[in-house]
Amino acid sequence: MRDPLLRLAGYISENGLKNTPQRRRIAEVFFRSGKHLSTEELYDMVRGPEYGIGQATVYRTLKLLCRAGLAKEHHFGDHTARYEPLDEAAHHDHLICTGCGKNVEIVDEDIERHQELLAARNGFLLTSHRMVLYGLCAGCTAKKQADPDALSSSADYTLR
Repeated sequence: MRDPLLRLAGYISENGLKNTPQRRRIAEVFFRSGKHLSTEELYDMVRGPEYGIGQATVYRTLKLLCRAGLAKEHHFGDHTARYEPLDEAAHHDHLICTGCGKNVEIVDEDIERHQELLAARNGFLLTSHRMVLYGLCAGCTAKKQADPDALSSSADYTLR
């Protein structure tokens, strides 16, 4: 993937926006993290008196990254928007633990082929898709087996 910071600078220039030091700092930390981050998590990573970055700036910058095609917003059922850096060539799906929120990226060529086959069989030309599987990770499964009530109060994740 071409350098996302260069792509962001090009998008900002093409759209007559300002390439501020705050935006650059937020984007650098976001792309370096490689994680699915909420605005609050990213804010905690970039804030400090030397940067002068507020939560609203983080939120607006993440929205800008989405509009530029450099990030994607996800809702994994925990009532929190999470943002992930986009790599044009690396599609993946997700496994989400409903106990602790663990997020595992999965790539499976058989699943991808099957999705394309299902779409074609039904007369669809796929333009995009998203697959999220919910369940319990190994750690939460062990806790649940040891104490059936262990996860009942901590599970914020609900199926939609």
